Amino acid sequence: MRITDLLKPEGIKIGGSATDKMDAINQMVDLMAKEGNVADKAKYKAAVLAREQESTTGIGDGIAIPHAKTDAVKAPGLAAMTLPNGVDYEAPDGEPSDIIFLIAAPNTKENVHLEVLSRLSMLLMDDDFTDALRKAKTVDEFRSIVDKAESEKLAEETAKEAAAASGASGGYDILAITACPTGIAHTYMAAEALEKKAAEMGLKLKAETQGSVGAKNILTAEEIANAKGIIIAADKTIDLARFGGKQVYQTSVSAGINKPEELINKILNNEAPILDGSAPKATAAADGGSIGSNFYKYLMNGVSHMLPFVVGGGILIAIAFLIDGFLAPNAGADFGSATPVAKFFKQVGGDAFGFMLPILAGYIAMAIADRPGLAVGFVGGTLANAGYSWGWLTSGNAVGGGFLGALFAGFVAGFFVKWLEGACEKLPDSLEGIKPVLLYPLIGILGIGVIMFTVNPIFAWINTAMTNVLKSAA
Repeated sequence: MRITDLLKPEGIKIGGSATDKMDAINQMVDLMAKEGNVADKAKYKAAVLAREQESTTGIGDGIAIPHAKTDAVKAPGLAAMTLPNGVDYEAPDGEPSDIIFLIAAPNTKENVHLEVLSRLSMLLMDDDFTDALRKAKTVDEFRSIVDKAESEKLAEETAKEAAAASGASGGYDILAITACPTGIAHTYMAAEALEKKAAEMGLKLKAETQGSVGAKNILTAEEIANAKGIIIAADKTIDLARFGGKQVYQTSVSAGINKPEELINKILNNEAPILDGSAPKATAAADGGSIGSNFYKYLMNGVSHMLPFVVGGGILIAIAFLIDGFLAPNAGADFGSATPVAKFFKQVGGDAFGFMLPILAGYIAMAIADRPGLAVGFVGGTLANAGYSWGWLTSGNAVGGGFLGALFAGFVAGFFVKWLEGACEKLPDSLEGIKPVLLYPLIGILGIGVIMFTVNPIFAWINTAMTNVLKSAA
């Protein structure tokens, strides 16, 4: 698949104009709809706007790449517009954007199109390519420029892969990891910007991309050992366990795109901190992230890991009821498990569904405090699900904390372990090895147990109050 397979003539507008960012998005969504890629235009537009709320997709240098991956898209697609007078797209450099590419990605397991879109993102870091697009007079000329540049890029990628396979790379001065929440455009643009700038500076830099198609160009243990340092340009949680003892500079993915030379110099000038080899942390961008955006990243780490259990378990439970609807419609209280086959589906689905709250809390905590937070979060989510409290010790009556309790448990567990790591820093070096395997889980699990036994009745009261409000409104 090539870029022009996704970029159809009816999805391109040459010499357009827009009054503001919203007007530009509206026009781009209309172009995408003309290509027939969108099943629900309003839902797709809402997904595009939601991505803009996370951070602007205005890259700078006159480029904007709005995008969304959603089930409102029935087929992958691209739309493009040139605007000779530009439009304020809230780009980091403050300059108007005069080339806009809109990406529509379906929410499916098939990701071939994402590799094509990543290639386009990298091409847009080439000034000669973007200048040629600006000068295009017709739709056919625009597509021809794209096709030619892609052919050259494919040849370059093939040569690079051949060199890597033969061991001719000779090692790298600096390594990098780039990632953004959706993993469609910014991930690859940051990698391209860093590698290109390093080459201009006479350096060799390898960037691992953690995008929607999975990790590509993965850094090897040998490369990590020989590199001077690692740049993490990411807006989502990255596991840094393999970089212990190395210089690691953490920043946002937009900084990777717009400030590659500055980031490279941070490593060259030894300005990046050395990552503690005994307790490496998973992290998102260290600079430029607001409290709200960090809260969102932590939450989505839990939700994204929870969803497979919810979807898989929920569908199996639904199948159980469907089976009994045909075989035992008058089963009464046993409906859904009245027949052996329905009972099987309901049991498996129910057990899978039961993991929902522990998984949510565990992976929220892990996003905040890395692996030491995982066990503490799991336990917190389990206690919220079970509804244990101090009163339960004598009465045996549990009061479920539910989803809100598990959400609370995940954040409290993560920040509690993070505080615990700081509190243990002054312990003797001889105890370094037992911190992650003994001190953090022991103290963390005990602490979250005390907290959840205390707050579960509060969340149970909130849940009951919410239920009563909804019943009264019905």
